[in-house]
Amino acid sequence: MERQKSMETGLLRKSLSIRERKYPNEDGYLETGLSSKRHPNHKESKKYQNEDGECSVTTSVCLITFVVVTGSFCVGCGIGYSSVAQHGIISELSLSVAEYSMFGSMLTLGGLIGAVFSGKISDVLGRKRTMFFSEVFCATGWLCIALAQDALWLDCGRLLLGIGVGIFSYVIPVYIAEIAPKHVRGSFVFANQLMQNCGLSLFFIIGNFISWRILSFIGLVPCVLHVVCLFFIPESPRWLAKCGRDKECRAALQHLRGHDVDISHEANTIRDTMEFTKQSSETTIMELFQKRYIIPLIIGVGLMLLQQLSGSSGVIYYASSLFEKGGFPSAIGTSVMATIMIPKAMIGTIIVDKMGRRTLLMASCSGMGLFALLLSVSYSFQSFGILPELTPIFIFISVLGYVISYALGMGGLPWIIMSEIFPMNVKVSAGTLVTVTNWAGGWVITFTFNFLMQWNAAGTFVIFSTVSAVSILFIYFLVPETKGRSLEEIQTLLSNSAH
Repeated sequence: MERQKSMETGLLRKSLSIRERKYPNEDGYLETGLSSKRHPNHKESKKYQNEDGECSVTTSVCLITFVVVTGSFCVGCGIGYSSVAQHGIISELSLSVAEYSMFGSMLTLGGLIGAVFSGKISDVLGRKRTMFFSEVFCATGWLCIALAQDALWLDCGRLLLGIGVGIFSYVIPVYIAEIAPKHVRGSFVFANQLMQNCGLSLFFIIGNFISWRILSFIGLVPCVLHVVCLFFIPESPRWLAKCGRDKECRAALQHLRGHDVDISHEANTIRDTMEFTKQSSETTIMELFQKRYIIPLIIGVGLMLLQQLSGSSGVIYYASSLFEKGGFPSAIGTSVMATIMIPKAMIGTIIVDKMGRRTLLMASCSGMGLFALLLSVSYSFQSFGILPELTPIFIFISVLGYVISYALGMGGLPWIIMSEIFPMNVKVSAGTLVTVTNWAGGWVITFTFNFLMQWNAAGTFVIFSTVSAVSILFIYFLVPETKGRSLEEIQTLLSNSAH
């Protein structure tokens, strides 16, 4: 353990010492221990990539990220489907509330199954091939739903779709975190949430005008496009380095950073980290509960659990029923939600690397708690017949405010932090545990939500508001700020803080 600690500290000191030795030479060019003197007339010299990661964001990184988050678009379509298809499916197939609650929750149950294997699959197959694998489940699931004649086929299709979505929920943020420059990593990983909202918005809008079967076939389109585009992107450099494929790692990194950029420092840092990782055997789930991993584990599991127990899945999966219960037209409510989802997710993408993770998370939880409390008050007014004309408006504003607050922080940031805090030797087991926690909590909420609303709508949102308040305290005392740090720095610092 002492040897591992000294090696982890050594990696950080090495990075810091290189940073301290950076100075301008007589020609105005930066020199470090890893760089040689470059003369302006030396045509073959490359632009130096400094240790702060301030390399330019290339077109390649942007296009590759866009291709990857097409999978997130598929996730958004799957999440939004249960809300807009509820009335049509119940009417045509004569489902009870319990049967439709089962159908709605099958996505999260499938996500739980996919999450169990997501880390291992992405570690064995690689990030890119794992996304191919995931799309097989998504496409098959959409076909089963579109052709379903009874509840069994609906549930099977939703389960398969959920398995694909569960794998995506792990591999997409991990892949993006491993390819993006660190000074924009938060924004790029947050694009995962942005594209989820795009898929959600699309289904919320068109679901009001077309049948649930046609909507299922539309869900197939982004799956096919994603598969085609995946052929044109590289594998994650860090995964290649972990597999000992150093030449391919450098080629992929050069493609990502630009052919005129000196990638030597970043490549050497990745290589050094992987060499240390190889000396530590792959950690199992049970071995995660060691002192040096306990802090990142508490942070990852805690954030995912609080994200779900705050009621987010229930509100998004059954938004239309919330509007109907409050006396507000569900078609108008979901359409307005769809209209604002994309711009507010874009705001989150822009500000995540400016405000920082902690501030944005606490602001998000504050908004969720406030609007959940307002929803509780609104449903109480409705039950007592107080302000009957204004209660539907209050409920509409509350649902809208809750969803906006969730999307600005708590929706995407836990996945960003999950992709940042775990070392490569524990990323499979830790990422699997964290992702399973998220989907298990989501399944509990989506399955019980309709029953909780039948029991006491006001009381349900008091519970969700209380969880949001607890989340603020959890973030304030335990979650570190990871903005502006490389993955290797974050993991080394967290590991050292546990000793």
